[in-house]
Amino acid sequence: MTTVPSELLHVAQIGFFNDPQERAPEEILEAWSTLVDVAEAAGPAGVQVSVVQACTRRAKLERNGVRYYFLPFEEQSGSGSLAPLGEQLRTLTPHPPQLLHVHGLGFPRQVSSLAAILPDLPIVLQDHASRPPRIWRRGLWRRGLAVAAGVAFCAADQAQPFAAAGLLATRTRVYEIAESTSRFAPGDRAVARRGTGVAGDPAVLWVGHLDANKDPLTVLEGVSSAARVLPALRLYCCFGIAPLLRAVEERIGGDPHLRGRVQLLGRVPHEQIEQLMRAADIFVLGSHREGSGYALIEALACGLPPVVTDIPSFRALTGRGAAVAVWRCTEARRCAPVGRLARPRR
Repeated sequence: MTTVPSELLHVAQIGFFNDPQERAPEEILEAWSTLVDVAEAAGPAGVQVSVVQACTRRAKLERNGVRYYFLPFEEQSGSGSLAPLGEQLRTLTPHPPQLLHVHGLGFPRQVSSLAAILPDLPIVLQDHASRPPRIWRRGLWRRGLAVAAGVAFCAADQAQPFAAAGLLATRTRVYEIAESTSRFAPGDRAVARRGTGVAGDPAVLWVGHLDANKDPLTVLEGVSSAARVLPALRLYCCFGIAPLLRAVEERIGGDPHLRGRVQLLGRVPHEQIEQLMRAADIFVLGSHREGSGYALIEALACGLPPVVTDIPSFRALTGRGAAVAVWRCTEARRCAPVGRLARPRR
């Protein structure tokens, strides 16, 4: 067991989101890898982190210096009281937290109650791809956001719709903080290619759902154009949710520049994604909007050059587009010159 010095700043990361599958706490930590990654990443910076997560089951776990507390936040009576959460926060060891970091903007009632229970503790809210609510809910959101000392977005530009809707007070500070981090790292490409079977010059990797927001059809159009001058190009697609799968398959089957060049891998274990990113030359994604972009964060961690859309979070993650290619959503011709960013072969 790791002993954390009591003088460290103590931050409580709070998750109001309840797992719809009602999994056990140990299963949640395995399924929600970013929850663990973010908490553990703060330790080397001199911060003690306790994670307090809504759950149908109670448990206390400790891993790598981070304590995880799982409990039902609200009373079973349905009164909406957050007394159990407040009591848990007051009794955290070795001393109560000095900062509350709440995941998500969509819990205004709970955040207001939390501020009433612990009025002396500053609250920072972390955006996770939220949108301003409908007009009739904005009063509730305004009150919830007003108690926050700060709100974190991946890119400051993402705060503008909330400010325009009158949801952010002028005194509320906005921070640029990505939603997550990554444990991925660069590796030997030749070894990764032998292990994954990836080929191509360049080898292009897609990691994302096949849905309208990720826009795989535009990316396929760009790849088709690029293949005319890059005959050895290959595209590998990892995806989970796939409402556009049939349309993607039809697009590939109907285009001689895509047939035999695109491999639909489907759902791939997370650890295998790292090997695919090490094996590839380029990462591509056509997202119209993202809270941050977990797959892009992982690609950058592997040193994989991205060709991605020109949206606020991607601009922020890539240093305002430095050393990458960005293109406007739906503009396939801007996506096409993917070969320019292929990494030099070792």
